[in-house]
Amino acid sequence: MFFSMDLVHVLLATLAAYLMGSLSFAVLVSRIMGLADPRSYGSQNPGATNVLRSGNKLAAALTLLLDGVKGWLPVWAVSQHGAVWGLGEGTLALAAMAAFAGHVWPVFFRFKGGKGVATAAGVLFGIDPLLGLATLATWLIVAFFTRYSSLAALASAVFAPAYYFLGHRVVWYVDNRVLLAAVVMSAVLIWRHQSNIAKLIRGEESRIGR
Repeated sequence: MFFSMDLVHVLLATLAAYLMGSLSFAVLVSRIMGLADPRSYGSQNPGATNVLRSGNKLAAALTLLLDGVKGWLPVWAVSQHGAVWGLGEGTLALAAMAAFAGHVWPVFFRFKGGKGVATAAGVLFGIDPLLGLATLATWLIVAFFTRYSSLAALASAVFAPAYYFLGHRVVWYVDNRVLLAAVVMSAVLIWRHQSNIAKLIRGEESRIGR
């Protein structure tokens, strides 16, 4: 065979992760609940924070949850059941980046997606629940004291790869492919927040609850 079955499984797992990530729940939930398309108001970002600007907290909560689940599920599946199909840490890293990339560049929505905060969080929980909890705690602490969702996301993006490196170096081992995936996701997430960074510098960024 030109392709080994293991390679086919790797490609299928990566493709499945990308397609799952491409489900823009900000748009889908808004449509189902009869709300305006989140790409048409506020920051025009199809994410939970912008859906919250519609005034519908349930829609925002569902978007946040589902965007997190779509990042968690493919990574968790590879982590827990991938060995049976010859899938290791390399595929775990690919699935993580694919799910995140699907949210940022969704094939179902003309490759125009969100910034990836909730999906990245889900991916981190899929890699290791403790990694996800540490990153989530960082977001909550920064958000609580500053009231800036974007600043909390940026801080979490900076610390997530460090948490993986330090935590796994102490507890078990560091897989460089997974570490690279975490670094790439963090870099893309920071890049997607360029406008927020500019607003933070100018003191124009909106705070949580306003």
